[in-house]
Amino acid sequence: LNDKLPIPLKILVNSMKNVVNSFVPSGKIVQLVDQKLPGLLDNLSGPFEEEMKGIADVTEIPLGEIISFNIFYEFFTICTSIITEDKEGKYMWNVNNNTWVVTEELKPLTVNLDFQRNNKTVFKATSFAGYVGMLTGFKPGLFSLTLNERFSMNGGYIGILEWILGKKDAMWIGFITRSVLENSTSYEEAKNILTKTKLLAPAYFILGGNQSGEGCVITRERKDSLDVYELDPKNGRWYVVQTNYDRWKSPFFLDDRRTPTKMCLNRTTQENLSFSTLYDVLSTKPLTVFTTLIDVTKGHYETYLRDCPDPCIGW
Repeated sequence: LNDKLPIPLKILVNSMKNVVNSFVPSGKIVQLVDQKLPGLLDNLSGPFEEEMKGIADVTEIPLGEIISFNIFYEFFTICTSIITEDKEGKYMWNVNNNTWVVTEELKPLTVNLDFQRNNKTVFKATSFAGYVGMLTGFKPGLFSLTLNERFSMNGGYIGILEWILGKKDAMWIGFITRSVLENSTSYEEAKNILTKTKLLAPAYFILGGNQSGEGCVITRERKDSLDVYELDPKNGRWYVVQTNYDRWKSPFFLDDRRTPTKMCLNRTTQENLSFSTLYDVLSTKPLTVFTTLIDVTKGHYETYLRDCPDPCIGW
């Protein structure tokens, strides 16, 4: 964190507190977070706990509030993701991360990260300052990964409750994505981990590789994988689209991002795929914090802070 980042992070944390206090005006929930959450969620796997303590020290924000920011996926997030294959078999990995609390307050916290070991890049990612997990990233030449929230009655709040009660055999969402980006060495290894690992919250993992046909959406319950939907370019499936609804179900009519995204992709055609055309496709809905464009094989990685452009217009 540089000297400027603690202020926007404090603004965002205060917004979170205001939302909570609007439902429970007594302030007791925030007090519980400040005083009890670090103890309730102890034994987080390293290096996540140590990093959150360091962020709390630098920003002078209570550790409980830093932890609550870092487990926000288990409560809130909305995303749209696309994975495509062009005629030459190259992959464009495109992520449209949307607001979960206040879009404008997340924008100044958006950072591009280059994780290195022995002065060599291990993976690159786009995240928010103060958040130690990962939402969007890639290992150059190997695979790309992002996650979308999946609504379920068996949601993240149940996983958090189980953790508090002592059942700690599941992974926090942001932590597993970072672990896969850091440690997995192939598309198949990443897919296996994301398909089989127990999670604290349901999710969609969208994974792209470096070979023809390597690209999939993994639909997860907390303990099981429900569906792995893969690219099949030989049979005409040159893209897969994932928002926040199971692909076999109709999206909520007020939140149908799937239909306009598919319309724009079909209008674009496989022959015309590029960063610019896919950026425009990902402009079909507003309320976006950032859009990330990734070409795994070429190692290209671009992130743009977003406003609210007209449908299919943006580049």
